[in-house]
Amino acid sequence: MLFHVINATVAGIKLLNSKFFHINIDNSESITVKDVNVTAPADVENTDGVHVGGSSKISILNSTIGTGDDCVSIGPGCNGVLVDSITCGPGQGISVGCLGRYKDEKDVSDITVRNCVLKNTTNGVRIKSYVDAESVLTASHLTFENIRMEEVANPIVIDQYFCPQKVCPGKRSN
Repeated sequence: MLFHVINATVAGIKLLNSKFFHINIDNSESITVKDVNVTAPADVENTDGVHVGGSSKISILNSTIGTGDDCVSIGPGCNGVLVDSITCGPGQGISVGCLGRYKDEKDVSDITVRNCVLKNTTNGVRIKSYVDAESVLTASHLTFENIRMEEVANPIVIDQYFCPQKVCPGKRSN
């Protein structure tokens, strides 16, 4: 976990079968993750390859990520995140969110995902927010470009009714 880290690089490592997020970047700034290989079983949840939350100026580059969850997840409070030249799969794709789970979360802005290949994933690129969000958030200035998808079940998903525990039936999206 990189927590309150400023100006660092993680490069050239292989991560295998983490019990939770493989790389977790939280409340950090000016971090580069590059040339990383992440592998976890396709049927194991909460094994995100790289998760970013509450951070700015983050670059995730030239890496191969195959997990049972998001290859890359970008959470609340992130701005200035670049995801470039990632090969993703298996997994759930590249996600912005979950947004709105906790009160007083911050907006997400200036996110760029480009030059990526997604293979055998549940989703391609996804934006997800909780149906019963504790706070109202804005996701703005999101760019997805030059993304190739092969055997992807749901190429583009915008889910404002995200309810992972399935205890939200009957509630409407905010």
